[in-house]
Amino acid sequence: MVSVKLYGLTRCSTCLKALAWLEAQGVATVFQDYRDEPVAAAVLTQWAQALGGWEKLVNRASMTWRNLDQSLKSPATDQQWLALIAQYPALVRRPVTVYPDQTVSVGFNEKRFAEKLGVH
Repeated sequence: MVSVKLYGLTRCSTCLKALAWLEAQGVATVFQDYRDEPVAAAVLTQWAQALGGWEKLVNRASMTWRNLDQSLKSPATDQQWLALIAQYPALVRRPVTVYPDQTVSVGFNEKRFAEKLGVH
């Protein structure tokens, strides 16, 4: 059976849609709310690298980002990004999906999920 690990926030509507879709497709899913169980810095760094940079992992269109003090909006190092995410976990795009082959995606797109998981 195919299984994925989904990281997000329990009350996030996009995470709930992704979980419902995965369940309907018979895909076993482990969900981790990263506000309750923070993701290790090394894992966040791996995700950012896999996605093409911190800008792809962090949702800079979110209300959380828009409400940040301007001085926080230009982190230059991995450590600065990690400190920002530790303080504001809702900045991470949702959901983060880790597939069986250990590749990573952000957001929910039925077509991409179906292709990646080989389900219809």
